Amino acid sequence: MSEGLESLPRQYGRVYVLRLGHRPARDKRVTTHVALVARAFGANGFVLEGVCDDSVYSSLAKASKTWGGMISYECGVDGHEYVKVWKASGGEIIHLTMYGLPLDDVIGKVSSSPKPKLVVVGSQKVESFYYMNSDYNVAVGWQPHSEVAALALFLDRLFKGRELYYYYSDATAIIMPSERGKRVERRERK
Repeated sequence: MSEGLESLPRQYGRVYVLRLGHRPARDKRVTTHVALVARAFGANGFVLEGVCDDSVYSSLAKASKTWGGMISYECGVDGHEYVKVWKASGGEIIHLTMYGLPLDDVIGKVSSSPKPKLVVVGSQKVESFYYMNSDYNVAVGWQPHSEVAALALFLDRLFKGRELYYYYSDATAIIMPSERGKRVERRERK
């Protein structure tokens, strides 16, 4: 296994995920999955636009407590302002949309840039503001699909698959690869 994720150099700088249009009564499970994928696939932060949802935060905190690592969580932000501030501070915006350019055509340029990255994913119709203010509108295929899948594929390509082998040194549970069955090593919190 690799060393803990937090001790690995971040070749790509900061990577945050901005979730747009969360509707707590309807999107709780999908938004939670977006947040968990962001965490598991190497993002440094998760930002929930518009509202705060304690259940999303609770799931992230629980995952971090058991599986280790920390991910920054922000909520209730104005998405437009967040994007403007991110860009003004030298970061770049990557909007995942099925209307964008092919992932394979842009991932080399995105991954070679040392700028902090804000990955924008929607839940309902995304305003034109995000299309116009993104440095990259990236399509993970041109068929309707889940934003969870799009984010996982994008982060996997961005981190070149290395995120699949990370574990956090402060984890209290570590999965031990096994051909059959479930093997989990339990550890004391450091």
